[in-house]
Amino acid sequence: GNFMARAIRKAVFPVAGLGTRFLPATKAVSKEMLPVLDRPLIDYAVSEARAAGIDTFIFVTGRKSSADTLKAYFEMAPDLEAALRPNHAALVTQLKADEPPKGSVKCVTQDEPMGLGHAVWCAREFIDDEPFAVILPDDLMDCEPGCISQLIDAHQKTQGNVVAIQEVPRENTARYGVLDPGVEKDGLVEVLGLVEKPKPEDAPSNLTVVGRYILLPEVFDHLSRFERGAGGEVQLTDAMAQMIGAAPFHGHRFTGHRYDCGSQQGFVEAQIGFSLKQPELRETIRRFLRASGEEWE
Repeated sequence: GNFMARAIRKAVFPVAGLGTRFLPATKAVSKEMLPVLDRPLIDYAVSEARAAGIDTFIFVTGRKSSADTLKAYFEMAPDLEAALRPNHAALVTQLKADEPPKGSVKCVTQDEPMGLGHAVWCAREFIDDEPFAVILPDDLMDCEPGCISQLIDAHQKTQGNVVAIQEVPRENTARYGVLDPGVEKDGLVEVLGLVEKPKPEDAPSNLTVVGRYILLPEVFDHLSRFERGAGGEVQLTDAMAQMIGAAPFHGHRFTGHRYDCGSQQGFVEAQIGFSLKQPELRETIRRFLRASGEEWE
């Protein structure tokens, strides 16, 4: 084999979910377009990927309308630019600088909601035979360096599959893919097995996979069998589990904070957490939380 460490150049963003927990907001806008402060979730995810050197962004969408929205968001519409330019020229320059380069955004449709594994499989035509990143924008990561950068570093050491992991209270294992962990060294935990959504009493540990992955292209060989797992869906966890033993596989305990923006609680926490990082908002928000905390006691 070729032992040159290949750069990770491509990221897949599965954004085909219906966002049922955020209805009615998601009737017209896909969940990834919901903003935390002034930018939508998908923007944080793409920025994290760009900071890690990724230059091709593959969105797996459900409805055609959401592909159109994403395209419009990442390539500023000429009419908006024309309207802003007279009074907000500097803002236009900034917005354009934040956009991924022309042609770097690809959209592919997942025709039916067959699970995360199937969504990733839908992106195969853009991947070729190279390791790639998978980023779930629902998991908003506040990490320095970025979470996907941390995983890419780990992949360059191990040359294998690497997933972001965190400990959760055991009663929550049924919401995640859970590790059967082996030896741990330097924050990297050897993965001996993976179980999707186990009941707490059946879970091999409380170390769970969160929405960041570096995967070898062999994952497509397993996904293409369309084996149905938990919930009758094609599970990414099952395809990853089938690669254990064939190549190195590790969980990385990332440094930083994860906001689960797939839940209303996590989404509200993200608004507060990110507002407290903004110097011009910090004091006002703190004051508000203190005052309202006393009112609600």
